[in-house]
Amino acid sequence: MTDLAAPPAAPSGVPTAAAVTLQFADNALLSRLLGDHDRHLVRIEQGLGVRLACRGNRVAITGDAPRVEAAQGALNGLYRRLQKGEPVGPSDVDAAIRMAEIDDPRRPHPRLPLSDLPAIRTKRGAIGPRSPGQATYMDMLARHEMVFAVGPAGTGKTYLAVAQAVAMLTAGKVDRIVLSRPAVEAGERLGFLPGDLKEKVDPYLRPLYDALHDMMPGDQVIRRMATGEIEVAPLAFMRGRTLAHAFVILDEAQNTTPVQMKMFLTRMGEGTRMVIAGDLTQVDLPHGTRSGMRDALDTVEGVPGIAVCRFDKRDVVRHPLVARIVDAYDQRSAAEGDTARRRIVPAQPAEGSPGK
Repeated sequence: MTDLAAPPAAPSGVPTAAAVTLQFADNALLSRLLGDHDRHLVRIEQGLGVRLACRGNRVAITGDAPRVEAAQGALNGLYRRLQKGEPVGPSDVDAAIRMAEIDDPRRPHPRLPLSDLPAIRTKRGAIGPRSPGQATYMDMLARHEMVFAVGPAGTGKTYLAVAQAVAMLTAGKVDRIVLSRPAVEAGERLGFLPGDLKEKVDPYLRPLYDALHDMMPGDQVIRRMATGEIEVAPLAFMRGRTLAHAFVILDEAQNTTPVQMKMFLTRMGEGTRMVIAGDLTQVDLPHGTRSGMRDALDTVEGVPGIAVCRFDKRDVVRHPLVARIVDAYDQRSAAEGDTARRRIVPAQPAEGSPGK
């Protein structure tokens, strides 16, 4: 692909109109880049606030200079994916838009190709970030021994942690994977579920099984679980153990108590990596019980060797409606907080009154 024009220079902090024309050498790949009836182009227009026009093998981009540069980076990155034989669908286009979003200070440089971003490589292929927050998270997973991942549902907290665990296991960097969750009821009672203890807790561990099967062939998952290389267990089964040379993931960590969280964190042994993932807006503990995840963050954040990645609605990679739902709940919580603060502010005595 070729840049036929560059955006003009602008005074610092002042967006200016810009126009860039990209020329693509392979018309077949360009057709797949545009999508059926140019739907990918329309998606980028709406997501980044630019105007795109395709004529022949050229795509013209017009708009504010920063947005034009962001759109240029998104199109170039998606085209490079196609050149490598990787598919480009609506979710990939949405990921390119999130990675290029100019209002997100965490984003990489817009000219950086998506293919050059951090990736976790498993036997099922490379898994790359789909938002700036995910790129930061994946970098933390590679560099730190203990990582807290905090944020709403759909941001890839557990999925990417399992991917990193599988990559390290298959590369021989750890001897086993341990996946755990607290078996806390979200409105239901375990005792009323049929079956033995394993059958009662398996529904709580199902998301972890699903992520594993996405990363590895099913027969390999079963074989490795039988040999103990992969263990999926409730948090209660961690007590009294030392986990060495393992990749340990605690999911739904917001539903631990402070005592349980301290117990889990102190299971860490030599050569072990730990990921603690949770959403502090979805605590299912009894009313008045402090979340162990919140307690741990207040206690250990800033300790050398521990990283904290905080996701927000911009990192939601599920259906776009999920991000809007998260945003709606956040706005309501903020409004309720403002109302509560106004209620507790003491009234100021009027001028000239006895209290003045």
